[in-house]
Amino acid sequence: MDLSHHQSNLSLNFSSSHASPPRRPPIPDDSISLHLESSFRDPSHPVPTVPLQLMEPQTEKENGTIDTDLNINEEDDREVEEFRILGHSMCLKRRRDCDSSTVIAKRASVEHDLEARKVAIRSWGDQPLQAADPDIFAIIEKEKNRQFKGIELIASENFVCRAVMEALGSHLTNKYSEGMPGARYYGGNQYIDEIETLCCERALKAFNLDSKCWGVNVQPYSCTSANFAVYTGLLSPGDRIMGLDTPCGGNTSHGYYTPNGKKVSSASIFFESLPYKINPQSGFIDYDKLEERALDFRPKILICGGSSYPREWDYARFRHIADKCGAVLLGDIAQISGIIAAKECVNPFDYCDVVTSTTHKSLRGPRGGIIFYRKGTKPRKRGILVQGHESDQYDYEEKINFAVFPSLQGGPHNNHIAALAIALKQVATPEYKAYMQQVKKNAQALACALLRRKCRLVTGGTDNHLLLWDLRPLGLTGKFYEKVCEACHITLNKIAIYGDNGTIIPGGVRIGTPAMTSRGCLEADFETMADFLFRAAQIANMLQREHGKLQNAIYKVLESNRDIIELRARVEAFATQFALPGYDI
Repeated sequence: MDLSHHQSNLSLNFSSSHASPPRRPPIPDDSISLHLESSFRDPSHPVPTVPLQLMEPQTEKENGTIDTDLNINEEDDREVEEFRILGHSMCLKRRRDCDSSTVIAKRASVEHDLEARKVAIRSWGDQPLQAADPDIFAIIEKEKNRQFKGIELIASENFVCRAVMEALGSHLTNKYSEGMPGARYYGGNQYIDEIETLCCERALKAFNLDSKCWGVNVQPYSCTSANFAVYTGLLSPGDRIMGLDTPCGGNTSHGYYTPNGKKVSSASIFFESLPYKINPQSGFIDYDKLEERALDFRPKILICGGSSYPREWDYARFRHIADKCGAVLLGDIAQISGIIAAKECVNPFDYCDVVTSTTHKSLRGPRGGIIFYRKGTKPRKRGILVQGHESDQYDYEEKINFAVFPSLQGGPHNNHIAALAIALKQVATPEYKAYMQQVKKNAQALACALLRRKCRLVTGGTDNHLLLWDLRPLGLTGKFYEKVCEACHITLNKIAIYGDNGTIIPGGVRIGTPAMTSRGCLEADFETMADFLFRAAQIANMLQREHGKLQNAIYKVLESNRDIIELRARVEAFATQFALPGYDI
């Protein structure tokens, strides 16, 4: 069909004026300029071409002004290719190579600027500690050497492995993760969720717990935080709790008042606490008086567990008492969690409703807390009263998790949770069980060695990893003896002994075996340590005879005392035989 003499119905709304086309902004690189020759109407009366531009953003000149001119006549600056479509003449124009080189130069400038920014970030972000902060590095090195050269006998301390330290210093520190796995307040937590979920699974496995019957929260910052979260979730302000008295070996997070009535613990500030006590003659918990006081006081939470109790806990008796008074039974296993995981003592999970623990100490994990809580269907009622409303389902999970966050804490420490997952993986191994067995053997060996030297131990010995040495028969206080031992590079901690002036002038020291067992010490090594401890007591007695009981004056001469210098040398020679986990020294 010949359409050359027919008028087209196609309209592009262009002006067909013979006037020169208006000046337009320049065409950017690689864009297209289409020139439509309007000869379709009548070949004998051609209409001037009208330029059609696509993609014509404004460009900025070197002097900062906007170039809005299009010089149609500057054909020498452009490559032109002409072609026809359905009888229409089209022109394709491109910038010449000289303009492309300018673009390349600009891109190179941007890349150079980006590299400069990377260098600036690396200058502060990639520095090792020694270069970034020599002062802190030097102090950390001194602390590392102190740990390596000394004997660590604090029952609540231990040495972690390199993998735990690497996780603590990882990029997980950068992430904010308020909430629970799958329900975070921030995005980008898919891998944090994986880590926390894995940590919870390993926690249940470490203590041989069924996930249908037990849940776990690994976010608490400490066991004190964990305990307070349990109180906050299950109690109302002013409700009653009952735990072992602090001078009897309990923990202040279970409630504590000084002799003048001052509330030391937040548990006693926000709740009403009443302690149960040990028998002053035997040092064992007096369960008959405990039951009598519990039935009178009617606590809503009864706590079994403490910081300085060297004997087994009768969890079955606690369960019986809790049922009789209608209380939730909370087991604080911070000190003995490793022994429990290794199945080297009675299992509190068979009796308790809620169990809390630290994650360091005998577990050899990072510093933090953990909460286990029952869930699912309750067993048949075992006592006279039932706490709260009648229900066949445990309702601890939602209450405790809500108490941890948002009631008490903000974002969890993801680096700690990852490090805890690493430690819990180790807890489930046969090697860890053997470690905890050795911890108990070493505690027995140390207790026997001190008893042979006529030292008085509370309860006469130990069933776990710690023992309490009553220094009052030697005329010493725990505070002074702790200082003398520290000067000899032996670390232990003063402790209140029932019947003394409590935490003001503690009459004894607490000694534990987990840390030095982690360094590879066996029973014979703890026999040697008993010699060091007894010698330190003799030196302390001599110093008191020479300088009186004005201990501030004695402290000034500790470092220069000849006997202390001699004992310190023996301690260092002994301690440096053993490896320090996590470091090659």
